[in-house]
Amino acid sequence: MTFDYPAYIACFLSGDDDALVERFFADDCEMHSGSGVRRGKVGMKEFLAWAHDGVRECPRIQHYVQDESSLFADIDMDFHATRHRPDFPFGAMYPGDTITVKFLARYDLNGEGKITRLSTMTWPPEQGVTKIAPLGGHPGQVAAYHAYAAAFSAGDPSRYTRFYTDDVVLELGSVPPIYGATGIAEYYTAMFKSVREMLTIHSLDASDEQLVVDCTSRFTAATDAPDFVVGALKRGDSIDVRVIVTYALRAGRICHIGVKRGGEPVFPRA
Repeated sequence: MTFDYPAYIACFLSGDDDALVERFFADDCEMHSGSGVRRGKVGMKEFLAWAHDGVRECPRIQHYVQDESSLFADIDMDFHATRHRPDFPFGAMYPGDTITVKFLARYDLNGEGKITRLSTMTWPPEQGVTKIAPLGGHPGQVAAYHAYAAAFSAGDPSRYTRFYTDDVVLELGSVPPIYGATGIAEYYTAMFKSVREMLTIHSLDASDEQLVVDCTSRFTAATDAPDFVVGALKRGDSIDVRVIVTYALRAGRICHIGVKRGGEPVFPRA
């Protein structure tokens, strides 16, 4: 049976590590890398659960050659962070960060089309790699959007504004349009002093021209906010608003954000 590498990469990009190991790795598989050796499916799953905790790993294959017993691949691997990973092996990452690392990988294969041994070596981060636009229709670009949303929810304008064009326009409907990456950062930095906003993504339709996101914005008051535009809040109170957000893209960056409510505000139960 021939090993189906494109199917392997598609499964990898889905983010379902358990399915990847069960479908493509032999029971007695081994993984050898600079950080050590992992053995068996359990060892592989434990390693991937740790490596991918708050970080999506998205391969972009540059070249590969394959015969019946082995496969060699040149991979540019994009890592997108949705939480702080100070222990990440290629350097500390914060929500919104992306790094790309060159991998050279050898897969030893058995007669059933399963991987018996995976051996990898890497170059230093960002050395000798290709890059793609931050956002778009590729699964890695979709993962990057989730990193953007995490940076926004963390109130980190130095990171979430990386995804904007300088002349981006934000139209919320509840306030006049806000112009420019700096203007958006100033608006939310001021708001976050009294009310924090956290995004929960329900669905995402992505192309190279736009992203359409169905999400819930949870607003939580850090201080009393009687004049908050969505509704009066006391310190510690929250309010949920379902919204449909359309992001227009230009060369992979957000140039326009349009927000429409998808329902009435709801005060969640404690």
